Amino acid sequence: MPSVAVFFGGASNESEVSVITGMLAVNLLRGSKYTVVPVYLPPSGGMATGDFKGVEDFAKTELRATPVRLEGKRLVRAGRHAKTVAEIDVALNCCHGGMGEDGTLAALLAWNGVPSASPDAPSCGVFMDKSLSKLAAAGLGIPVAPSFTVREQAWRAGETDAESLAQSLGYPVVVKPAKLGSSIGVRVARGSAALRSALSFAFGLDDSAVVERYFERKRDINCAAYRRRGKVLLSPCEEVFSGGDVLSFSEKYEQGKGSKLPADLPESLAERIRGYTKTLYEAFGMQGVVRADFLVSGDDAYFNELNMVPGSLAGYLFGSSLAEVKAFYLSLIDEALSRPVVRKRIIHTGILEGPLFSGSKSCKRRGNFV
Repeated sequence: MPSVAVFFGGASNESEVSVITGMLAVNLLRGSKYTVVPVYLPPSGGMATGDFKGVEDFAKTELRATPVRLEGKRLVRAGRHAKTVAEIDVALNCCHGGMGEDGTLAALLAWNGVPSASPDAPSCGVFMDKSLSKLAAAGLGIPVAPSFTVREQAWRAGETDAESLAQSLGYPVVVKPAKLGSSIGVRVARGSAALRSALSFAFGLDDSAVVERYFERKRDINCAAYRRRGKVLLSPCEEVFSGGDVLSFSEKYEQGKGSKLPADLPESLAERIRGYTKTLYEAFGMQGVVRADFLVSGDDAYFNELNMVPGSLAGYLFGSSLAEVKAFYLSLIDEALSRPVVRKRIIHTGILEGPLFSGSKSCKRRGNFV
C-alpha cells in the first residue's frame, strides 16, 4: 500500500492552525488506499512522528512522538542509529506560514526525491511574500490595490518616508507583515501616528511590510484552484464576512460571521475572479491546491494574496461533506503520483579537468589559490 506523509506544524505564527489542517488530513486519509504517516514539525525545529489521534494531542504538555529526519524517501529515527521508521511515496504539505509554506519544505522534498501533492518551491517562494505576489499579479495584468513596501532596516534608519507615501495613497491604509498569513499582524491605519504604530508592530513579526489602499466597503472573495489529470479546476467564488475593518484571525478560526458559497456576485464578476485565479495558477505551472483571495469594491476586483497552503487545504470549497473533502484530498495525492518524473540531461562541462581557469567568467588561477 503506498504511503503518504502529511507534514504539519512548523516554526510559524500559524503553527497551531497548521496542526488543525494536518490532523484533518491525517484522519480523513486513514483507512483509505494510502498508509498515512503524520510528520509533525515542532516550532523548536526538527521532525517527529507518532500515533497522533487528534488536535488535542498537541495541546498536552508532553507530546508522545519519535524524532525523525528525512533521508531520501525514508523517515529514519533521529540519533546515532538511523533505523527506518517509514517509507514515503508522496508528501502532502499542511504547514501554514514559515518555512513550511515559503518553499523550504517543498525544496527539501524535491532534494530527497519525494513527490509532492502540494505546490513547488519556486511558486511558494514568490507568493509567500505579499510584495512579490503583487508584482507577479500585476505583471500578468491582474489588478492589485495600490501599495508600497517598507523594509524594516530602511525604515528604522529613516531612509523610507512611509508617511509621505501613505499620504499619496490616501488614508486609511492597511499595513500587513509581508510574509505572514491568517491576518496575523494586519492593521488599518487612519493617520500618521497609527501608521507608525502599525509598522512598529508589523516589524516585531517580519522584516518587511506592505502598505496598501484600504477600501471602506470592500468584500472578501476567495477562489481555489488545483490540477486534476492535467486540467486546472476552479472552485466557486466564496465570500467571507467580517464585522471589522479587516477579516481577522478570530473571525477566520474562532467566532466569525460565516461565509457564503457561492458568493452573491454578478456572473461576469465571478468569472473574472475565477479567470484571474486560473491565470496565476497556469502562469506559474502550479501543482496541488492554492486559494486566491480578492478584494471586491463596487464592480472592481483586486488580487489580494495567493495562499500556497490554504486553511483545510481549501477542501470545503470543493466538497460540502467530509466524504467529499476526503475524495478531494485523495485526488491531490493521486495526481502527484501520476505526474511523470522528468529528468533533464545534466551537461558535464569538464572545466575542472582543464589546465587553467582562463575564461572571461572564471576565477583566474593565482598560484595555488583555487
